[in-house]
Amino acid sequence: MVLRTLKDFFRLINRKSTIETAAKISQASDLKVCDTPERRVWVIILMNRAEDLETIMNHDLRPRIGITVRLELSTNRFYLARDYSEAVEAAGGLPVHIPLIPSPDFIKGVMASLDGLLLPGSDSDVDPLRYGHEPHPNLGHVVPEKDATDILALEEAENIAMPVFAICFGLQSLNVARGGTLIQDIVSQRTNPIKHEQGLPRNRTSHRIKILEGTLLNQLAAGLDAPVNSHHHQAIETLGRELVATAWAGDGIIEAAEDPRNDRFVLGVQWHPELGWENDPLSLALFARFIDEARKFASTSEKRRAESAATV
Repeated sequence: MVLRTLKDFFRLINRKSTIETAAKISQASDLKVCDTPERRVWVIILMNRAEDLETIMNHDLRPRIGITVRLELSTNRFYLARDYSEAVEAAGGLPVHIPLIPSPDFIKGVMASLDGLLLPGSDSDVDPLRYGHEPHPNLGHVVPEKDATDILALEEAENIAMPVFAICFGLQSLNVARGGTLIQDIVSQRTNPIKHEQGLPRNRTSHRIKILEGTLLNQLAAGLDAPVNSHHHQAIETLGRELVATAWAGDGIIEAAEDPRNDRFVLGVQWHPELGWENDPLSLALFARFIDEARKFASTSEKRRAESAATV
């Protein structure tokens, strides 16, 4: 049996198979253990699963992952690219779209039914007034409902220590929500930047990142550098509270940030792993770890609810 792509891996763990069986299959194929950085990621994912793979992929045990959507201003319609939901589902989660209704009560109610929060990319920019800056001439369009909903969801996730995975615009929202600031336009505000808006094809890896040793991203990448795609004209300027930069592009632009507190999972990346999860080891590892963390959160949440009900 030959595992040609990471999609084959997901097909494997969706079958009736234990960790030991999966390991035997991988060793019997051309996927020899730990002989390349990419294959080390596969081994890490297999070894990190402490439960039977058939059990954790059971539909009833899939964690519910909230994904905030976008708002098309010209038509007043909510929408979102399919890649985010497909990546979450393939990794073992149940994607749930969160409409952009910036009501604290609404968001709190929605978040109470979720096990993880995914903040996706957006074609809009975060309003610079939210971080105390005046608008730059190259600022893109702003969607107040998007900014407000993302920030409310992040505040609730912070209150209950819910796992958060932030992608591109999502990382920028996370940073602003925690008091950080943004570079409003990389090309005009930074000297000698590399190209961060690669265009088509969107899933192509167009530059490399350097990763901080000893970080979660370092563990997931199984190394200190990685190729990534790139679709952004803004980036983190100053980091917000409880965030540590963990990866950089060659021009110094921050490409990833993590929350170092050990009681929660919060990770943001500036690239788009939802475009590469089928063939890119790091993209796969990011979604797999996020879903694992959401599953753990769901388990502890159920335990707390059961204990609370028992005392009533």
